[in-house]
Amino acid sequence: MKSERYENHEKDMLKSILSKSLTSAAPSKETIAKAHENSGINSDDPLIKLKYTLLEQYQDQRLDDIEGSEIIENSSGETLKITKKEKIDFSIDKKEFENELFCDLKLIPKIGPATEKKLKEEGYKDISSLLEHEKYKEHAEEIIEKLENGSHIDKFNLIRKNCNNKGKMLKCAGDLEYDSFKFMDIETLGLSNVPIILIGIAEMDKKGKSITSTQYLLRRKVEEAAVLEGYLSHIEEDSTLITYNGASFDVPFIRNRCNYYQLNNENQPFHYDLIYYARNLWKDKLPNCKLTTIEKHIFDINRVDDVPGSHIPEFYDAYLKEDNIGPLVPIIEHNRFDIVSLAKFLNRMCEKF
Repeated sequence: MKSERYENHEKDMLKSILSKSLTSAAPSKETIAKAHENSGINSDDPLIKLKYTLLEQYQDQRLDDIEGSEIIENSSGETLKITKKEKIDFSIDKKEFENELFCDLKLIPKIGPATEKKLKEEGYKDISSLLEHEKYKEHAEEIIEKLENGSHIDKFNLIRKNCNNKGKMLKCAGDLEYDSFKFMDIETLGLSNVPIILIGIAEMDKKGKSITSTQYLLRRKVEEAAVLEGYLSHIEEDSTLITYNGASFDVPFIRNRCNYYQLNNENQPFHYDLIYYARNLWKDKLPNCKLTTIEKHIFDINRVDDVPGSHIPEFYDAYLKEDNIGPLVPIIEHNRFDIVSLAKFLNRMCEKF
């Protein structure tokens, strides 16, 4: 028969052995520290540290624990939709822009800066006054008709053709209903011929006082067609697409993936790619015109725990491999921040021009 002292010794030994395992109810501090060291949570690389911190933080959570998430179904299958609404103060001064246009004599064919200066010195201060000018009156009538009754695209093309003023081209957006804007950004597993893992689209109300972000997330790679179809459901004939470098990357990437799944992507809305206007404003003032550079230098925004686009495939693979939503969280936040920022950028750029 074992003595009480021997039994207590056995218990202490067992407790000591178990404390060296993370599965123990009470692992020792040394065991936890060693596990962290081995896992990468104490890595000097901030992205490795972030990844393992997220894996630990979200190990007991599921995708439907993410605020605003719901599983949706369309003709291509099921996927996850994440919705968030927030306040915004968006306004483009339409009246001021109209006055600018009517005072820009360069909108008249064959009037350049030098001729405009001479005409204004002669007293022709706006396009309407050119109705009294023998040489330009017919052109002035045509331009006034387009400015007063033409569509947004008519005005945009008029500016591009005759004076090519980037600021005025962008300010044409003020002619549109705010709820027609579709601020879009995608996250992918590479640069071409790979799945899109997340599409985000943000939409404002008519008054520009609130903005709702909708994100379609690829839980598994078989859901990509459903993600694409979810996004396409937001695009209508009168939509206006707003992106950052979307003309070169996002739009052709989506077109390619839609073709792969034989999805109807016929609606091709008018598109403002803000990178061209950003370069016009800031290319000589900033190190580069990346979205995060403009955020930092123009808006004084520094993202915390952000995952650069080049590391998103690595974080997504960690989510799949570990069956842990942690590495997805900063991807979702990165994308949502991008699309909401686009609305603020559009507003600010119109003011700067």
